[in-house]
Amino acid sequence: MTDAATCCPRCAHTTVEQLFTSPVPGAWDVLQCTRCLYCWRTNEPDPRTRRDTYPESFRLTLDAIENAPEVPNVPAPAACRMKSGPASGSCSTS
Repeated sequence: MTDAATCCPRCAHTTVEQLFTSPVPGAWDVLQCTRCLYCWRTNEPDPRTRRDTYPESFRLTLDAIENAPEVPNVPAPAACRMKSGPASGSCSTS
């Protein structure tokens, strides 16, 4: 793996997994942090792939991760069909 894989750009965790590899050898890999689940491609710009240039406002600490509020589940979309076509925006569950 490349230098971009030595630690997570977002939380600085040092355990990073390789999820995918480009079908073109050496073009890119998709990596994921095992702690914060951030994913990135190795060929993206430095502010997305390197901790030292990752925007400070988006960086996470272990404390922030452990104390993050629970993210609610997104409900499954209701089965609906358009009554009067796409422009009307109305749905019916009948």
